[in-house]
Amino acid sequence: MAFQALRDEVVYYYGYSQGRGFSISDILSRSSAKMLSQVSSLMTIPLPLLSFLAVPFFGSSSTTISLAFFLLTWVTLVSTHDPLYLELIGTLTIRIIFFVLPSLAVLGFDTLIPSLSASIKTRGAAQLPTQLNSRRLRNVLFVSIFNVAFSVFAQGACDYVLTEVLNIRSAIRVSKIPPAPWPTMVKEVLYGLVCRGFLHYFIHRDILHASPRGSILARWHADWAHSLKHPFSLTATYDHPICHLLTDWAPLYLTTLFFRFHVLTWYILTAIVSLEQFFIYSGYSVLPSQILLAGMAQRTDSHYATGGKGNYGHWGVLDWVFGTGCPGDSDVMDDVQEEADKRGVRQRASNMMENAGDRVRRASDKAHRSPSQGRRRSKRQAVRD
Repeated sequence: MAFQALRDEVVYYYGYSQGRGFSISDILSRSSAKMLSQVSSLMTIPLPLLSFLAVPFFGSSSTTISLAFFLLTWVTLVSTHDPLYLELIGTLTIRIIFFVLPSLAVLGFDTLIPSLSASIKTRGAAQLPTQLNSRRLRNVLFVSIFNVAFSVFAQGACDYVLTEVLNIRSAIRVSKIPPAPWPTMVKEVLYGLVCRGFLHYFIHRDILHASPRGSILARWHADWAHSLKHPFSLTATYDHPICHLLTDWAPLYLTTLFFRFHVLTWYILTAIVSLEQFFIYSGYSVLPSQILLAGMAQRTDSHYATGGKGNYGHWGVLDWVFGTGCPGDSDVMDDVQEEADKRGVRQRASNMMENAGDRVRRASDKAHRSPSQGRRRSKRQAVRD
């Protein structure tokens, strides 16, 4: 009997172990399949976004093909994905492509080839990230990337509260039919950039630089962002997370909430703001646009170098209007004037006016000559008759 009982116990535990092994392997296989499905889904989302952003760089026939491909893929994505999921994954993808990856690339360039990088930095070697010790540099890297992810999480939380808790419409419109590129989307992008610029300026000036360090937010901003005297691209998002949400994420999101832009407009605005941050915080003196980006980068550098005593806006227009530029620093009008002189705008305008005057005079002389020529022709005709 004892032997029979022992055999039954062995058979039982053997069967139990076999069942557990099968269930665990089944769970692992299903989990891996689900994970693979999610990863493949994430890989398909950037395709229509990149094709849409690449449309202006192609000719007419390529543009038509690109638009057709984009519309087909976009309708498929909206039909097969949750709107909030599509909004958040698209936002995160754009932030990674247009800000995080380029910033990491230039950080590697500054670190690996410091001599070459210093030659094109506004303040030379003093502006290299390698001036920070390795521990501090890792902290900047971690906080900057965390704030990017944190802003996307805050966006998702706000939209979830709006739709699931308050049962009202989402802040960003997600639909199968995108708005017309011209003029609807162009106007929405302009509205978004202008309103975001106003909100960023006043939040940055009146809340994060309240004097003298009059609020906890101002102290956080001074202790975090302005602990760095010379910016590089990653410092665009290096700040206390709450301050980062207020000055960088909230202006664009509140503007979108007010106008309820389409998610594609939100994508474009996010891409523009990401590239703007990447360039104007880079510290480089050589930038694609000398009329806008170079002046914006110089004013951003002065804002950090002076500890935040001016240049609270990115574009510099509101600093020029309200007189809040850094002392001795050039303003946006100086940049426009310098660019105009560099490109000879005045001379070309003068030449155009002179050419226009010459054409008017020639037309006037021709008009005066034509009646006398007509009379002479009529006299010759009369003599022949």
